[in-house]
Parts: sequence; C-alpha cells; structure tokens
Amino acid sequence: MAKAQRRSGKTWGGRFQGKTHPLVDAYTLSLPVDRRMWREEIAASIAHARMLGRQRIIKRAEASAIISGLREIGRDIANGKFRWRDDLEDIHTNIEARLVQKIGATGGKLHTARSRNDQVATDLRLYAMAACDRIMEAAKRLQVALLDLADANRRVVMPGYTHLQRAQPVLLAHHLLAYVEMIERDIQRFASASDEADALPLGSGALAGVPYPIDRDGVAKELGFSRLCENSLDAVSDRDFAVDFVAAAALCMTHISRLAEEIVLWSTAEFGFLKLPDAFSTGSSIMPQKRNPDVAELARGRTGHVQGLLQSLLATLKGLPLAYNRDLQEDKRAFFEAEDTLLETLTVFAAMIPEFTFDEARGRAASSANYALATDYADLLVRNGLPFRQAHEVVGKLVRYAEGQGKEFSDLTSQEFQRFSKLFPEDAPKLTVDDALRARSARGGTAPRQVGAQLRKWRRQLQD
Repeated sequence: MAKAQRRSGKTWGGRFQGKTHPLVDAYTLSLPVDRRMWREEIAASIAHARMLGRQRIIKRAEASAIISGLREIGRDIANGKFRWRDDLEDIHTNIEARLVQKIGATGGKLHTARSRNDQVATDLRLYAMAACDRIMEAAKRLQVALLDLADANRRVVMPGYTHLQRAQPVLLAHHLLAYVEMIERDIQRFASASDEADALPLGSGALAGVPYPIDRDGVAKELGFSRLCENSLDAVSDRDFAVDFVAAAALCMTHISRLAEEIVLWSTAEFGFLKLPDAFSTGSSIMPQKRNPDVAELARGRTGHVQGLLQSLLATLKGLPLAYNRDLQEDKRAFFEAEDTLLETLTVFAAMIPEFTFDEARGRAASSANYALATDYADLLVRNGLPFRQAHEVVGKLVRYAEGQGKEFSDLTSQEFQRFSKLFPEDAPKLTVDDALRARSARGGTAPRQVGAQLRKWRRQLQD
C-alpha cells in the first residue's frame, strides 16, 4: 500500500496503481485558490491535534510534536519560506506532507478522526467569520466617510429625483445619509452571515461521524465557534453560510453601484453638482479636457461580476446529493472573488469620497427650477382648505400655464396665481427652496432639523 501511494503521490493512492493523468491533476488542482486559508488550516489542525492528545487518541507527546511542527510550518508560510507543491493537490495535503517531513511518521497521525471533507468545511467557516469582520470594518469606514461629507455640506441643497426627473429639493446631507442607511443594512447582513458560519463541522468525518472519543466542544471553544454542526451529513455539505456571504456582497456592491451611478451623473457638465478630485479621476488619450469617473464606472461594472458569483454558487449547490461532492471545491472561488472585489471597492470609495467638492450655487438653483416646488404650492392650497387632489389639479394647470409663458413660479404675479384658485394669497406666494426643506419636518424627512438629528445619531452610533 505504501508503495502504491508513493507512486501516485496522493494521500488516497493506496487504492490506485500508477499516476493520474496530468490533465486530471491540472483540472482538479485547488491549491492556487485554497492556499489563502493557511492560517485557518494551521489553527484548526493545532486544535484537532491538541484534542487528540487530550482524549488519549494519540499520545500527548505525539500531539505536542505535531503542534510544534504545525507552528513551524505556519511561520514558514508567513515568512514566504514554505514551498507549495502543485502535485499535492490542495492546502491540506501540502501542510500534512510537510509535517511528515519535519517530524516523521507521527505527522500522519494528525489526520486521525477527521477527513478533508470536515477539514475544509472548518477552514472555510473560520475564514468566513474573519472575512465578515474585514468587510464590516471596511463598510463602517465608508459610512464614516459619507457621514463626514454630509456633515461638511449641511447647507448644500440639490434636486431630489424620481424617474431621473427633478422632483423636490433635498439636502445633500439627507441624500448621502440614505447610503449610510443602506450600508448599515449590509453590515447587518454580514453579521448574520458570520452567525451562520459560526458552527464547527470538524468531527463529522467524511460524512458519517468518526469512531473515536473526540471532544468536539473543546475544539469548538478553542477555535472560537459558539456551537457545533449537529448533523454530520449536513456539516460537510452545507455552504449556506457561503451563499449568505456572497449574497450580502452582491447587495452591498449593488448599493455602491447606485452611488457610483450618481457620482457619474453629478460630475457631468449636464448636472454639474460634483467636481471629481484629480487623484481619483482619469483622462482621455485623445481628448485633453476629459475628467473621467473611472473608479465609479468600474464599481458599476464589477457589481455585475459579484452578482454573477452569487448565481454561480447557487447553481453549484442546486443539484448536489448529500453529502460531499467535488463540485464544492468551486465554492471558494466565488467566495474569495466576492470578498476581494467588495473589500477593494469599499476601500477605494472610503478614500475617494472625502475628496469630493460640490457646487452649492448650482445645486440650489437647480432645486427651484423646473417647477420643483409644485408640491409645495399644492400644500399651500391644502392648508387653505382645498382637498389635496383638487390642489394637485390646480397646480398642474398652473404649471402648464407657466410653461406656456416661459416663466418659473417666481415670475408669476398674484393675479396669475389667483386666476387658478382664489385660495392663493392676494400677494404672490413666493415659496423658496428653504421653505420647502423646512416643511419636510416629519421624522425621516429632509428638513434641516431632522437631518441634523440624523447626523448626530449616526455620529454616536459609528463612534460606539
């Protein structure tokens, strides 16, 4: 058996004669993807070895030798001294083979009472919890950047839009706080994904459990898991936590993409509300005047990639019978690419947003143009006793008249207003953008008082 294993070069070589085809080796290789979980692999293996010794499944001295060897391997990997071997398939076999080289045959006892199936599930769950922490920290930094930008531009007004048509004036700070809210929901989704990952599968073996007196609770405690996976079949095949992570990443990228779209629009000459910083803009190879929002555009584009990763992972899982299938090797590709793309995007946006400058005068002028105060004039009629539906019709006719005359509301006389309703005051009602803002004073509205309260609330929350 040992001879056959040496010929095949695989941990499972005893069953086979000769070597696998080179194309199979290349096609099934997972090392380039899963090697990033080396910290989790070392930590889980140390906890497992310590448990084996504590339970007298192997000798305590053997467990100590294994743990010392694993720590040395961890240091070698961290220092870039570890030689990864593609012929050993994956991270698990690479580390185990090096352990045997370091301490001899005792290293082979590390795999007692475990399988690569529960081993990789443990590594990925540990990695997922740490990845959720990294994403949540980066998301909070983006929230702080948005909050600081909102706070610094409290007086800036801009048109709010529906259907990408000017609708009603809002404070820029109110608009930015909408993204703070979105990202907070994203953070909660990653917290939930972390909770879903927080269950130890190690001890489930290949699929049926293990015939040794192991201490799963002790391993869970050492590795920081709060609970155990209770069904061995489910433990080795469950990737719900990975789906939760990639789904949260896809939605977070979707939120960033919406912000990116507005950055692109606001920085055009047609909108003109935002000036892009040079450090986060690019130019054209042929048009010297161009200032392009490439960071925002790439975020939009990469959002589609992360959404595709979610679909890819779901498609991988949809037809798998219990328990482990090699298809699950592909889960990490989707997971890691989603993490990398989102983390990079959150980081660059948190660095870019503080550099934004806004044209306050242009935003204010646009907020009153195109009859953006029409609803406020209707509300004026409502306060004077007219039902809203009738007020809406009156102001609609007033808008049509003003358009025909080439006038804005501010250009109309009292007589022109009263031609459409005697409930308009005799002196021409010159409503302003500030009047419109102050009027939206219900909780959650864009009134300066409400926005100030929200800014203070978020400042406290993010500091906590």
